[in-house]
Amino acid sequence: MTVTETANNAIEAAAARLLDAERSGVPCAPIRDLITSVEDAYAVQERLTVDRLAAGRRLVGRKIGLTSAAVQRQLGVDSPDFGMLYADMAVPDGAEIPVGAVIQARAEAEVALVLDVDLTHERHTVADIIRATAFALPAIEVCGSRVRDWDITIVDTIADNASSGLYVLGNRPVVLGDLDLRLAGMVLERRGEPVATGTGSACLGHPLNAAIWLADTLVRLGRPLRAGDTVLTGALGPMVAVAPGDVLEARIDGLGDVRVAFAADLEETS
Repeated sequence: MTVTETANNAIEAAAARLLDAERSGVPCAPIRDLITSVEDAYAVQERLTVDRLAAGRRLVGRKIGLTSAAVQRQLGVDSPDFGMLYADMAVPDGAEIPVGAVIQARAEAEVALVLDVDLTHERHTVADIIRATAFALPAIEVCGSRVRDWDITIVDTIADNASSGLYVLGNRPVVLGDLDLRLAGMVLERRGEPVATGTGSACLGHPLNAAIWLADTLVRLGRPLRAGDTVLTGALGPMVAVAPGDVLEARIDGLGDVRVAFAADLEETS
């Protein structure tokens, strides 16, 4: 067997392990015993993306992860990562997420950008991002990990679609000219009690910096951002665990608020 065949077999095996966890709802062992490089991790992600698109899921944007310097140090990397956003991952503001909809759910508050221009340059500027952005929205990303106990390295999370789950967008669009995203303060509350705080500067120094990184990276990989895409630019504060019955609300200065509930576990309440 050639080196290429061995690598392809490992990518297929890693994709199959993650897909089985997704379908069964039972977290799997890490996949870093099968692949070891970031390139192979993105190959696994792309393999699963092709399958999901072929199954009829609609790609509507991307999420950026690892925008915190502390989390990058924890995973031993010096750059963010990204995952795909599909239309069936979007949850209406204020809606309730069923029990089990996200495996090992955690949540974080973010700034979302919605584009009205394709981003296809080899190297983008902040002016390109501003010009291409129709509006911004507050967002809650409900992250999930198919990997047991969130026992992840960089290759595990990239392969697992950047530990994606669902996402919730606010309903009041705001143009970038009316915002100072670097200094925008964020509070994430659980049933009215603050559980995470932060500012836009926690996201690679500025959420637009994260968007530039993503736009450039996706052009190199052949899947550029398109008009209509939503970009979750990265966490403004710590990720928090969620449990059945929780209600989360995020408020971001200048953007307003966004809310999501998690259905109670019927077995616990019966």
